[in-house]
Amino acid sequence: MYKFVAALLLPLSVLAADVVAPEVDASAYVLMDYHTGKILLEKNAQQKNEPASLTKMMTSYLISDAVKHERLHNNDLVTISENAWRLNKDASQNSLMFLEVGKQVSVDDLHRGIIIQSGNDASVAIAEHMAGSEAAFATMMNAYAKKLGMNHSQFKNATGLTEDGHYSSALDLALLGAALIRDFPDDYGLYSQKEFAWNGIKQPNRNDLLWDSSLTVDGIKTGHTKAAGYCLVSSAQQHGMRLIAVVLGANSSKARAIESKTLLSWGFNHFDTVEALKADQALTQARIWYGNAEQVDVGLTQAATLVIPRGRRADLKANFALLPGLEAPLAKGQVVGKLFLQLDGKDVAEYPMVSLHDVHEGSVLSRFGDWLSKKFAN
Repeated sequence: MYKFVAALLLPLSVLAADVVAPEVDASAYVLMDYHTGKILLEKNAQQKNEPASLTKMMTSYLISDAVKHERLHNNDLVTISENAWRLNKDASQNSLMFLEVGKQVSVDDLHRGIIIQSGNDASVAIAEHMAGSEAAFATMMNAYAKKLGMNHSQFKNATGLTEDGHYSSALDLALLGAALIRDFPDDYGLYSQKEFAWNGIKQPNRNDLLWDSSLTVDGIKTGHTKAAGYCLVSSAQQHGMRLIAVVLGANSSKARAIESKTLLSWGFNHFDTVEALKADQALTQARIWYGNAEQVDVGLTQAATLVIPRGRRADLKANFALLPGLEAPLAKGQVVGKLFLQLDGKDVAEYPMVSLHDVHEGSVLSRFGDWLSKKFAN
């Protein structure tokens, strides 16, 4: 019996042995294809690092999720506590929205201040509003991280300021970036905004790649502390492909942008995301015994989407294997085989093949006829 799994891609070295990886000057990095989750390039991907203000991606995720499920509303007013305002006293060490104690600010404005201005004060204010305290909010952050499969992360605060036990990894931050794009596409538009003004102070987005005309970068978040170095999670789209790059521990704000651009450009230049086969499309038929039909259409429940070396789509080949002796009743969506996609004779992805409709038991006479057919066939 087969053990069926979702699409699994072979390592990059098998897919494109002739592709030379770029040199990236960072303590850790990841380049991930958004549509498939395929890691195209990585260094120390699961290593625990201080995430600095990349933490605010999770703060933003909680805000968007609460608004989506109507536990929070964009026009709700948040009263700024002295605890949040106090961060203004050390403006040289903090990225701030410059909130004033006792003032009321809408959730929407705070969210923009968190994403665009990277406001630590805004992050603390929303954390207190949503959970009662920043520590309680961090507990919520960790629960969401677990749901998203961020297995190498632990959050202690909503800002990313250095604190013992507060860490994440390049891989986890790529997963979080993908979740923001996938789960909250409308809110994700905030990450491409180049500036935001509050309290008479206009501040630019610190993601320099938003101004780079050679790429179509539309997010995501910068971060910097002395311990973390300069960090950036970026994402861009070209030719129907979306990539997410994570760079941690770069030497400067300029360097994090350069290294991120290197990763994104390399990915777009050397790979394509292709939809080889559509979902719910009959690819073949399988013989069914003892049913009210002799054949059932077989296909995929999800599109066969994968990353391959650029320009190789025409070289993709499909092969499949069906389980023998399939018998009714057979439910729609029941796994009946496996599809293999191949390049140069090597499997590069595999998908479960399923029945595209129900097959019920046939009449007594037809079942007896199938029994005789199988007996003589054997």
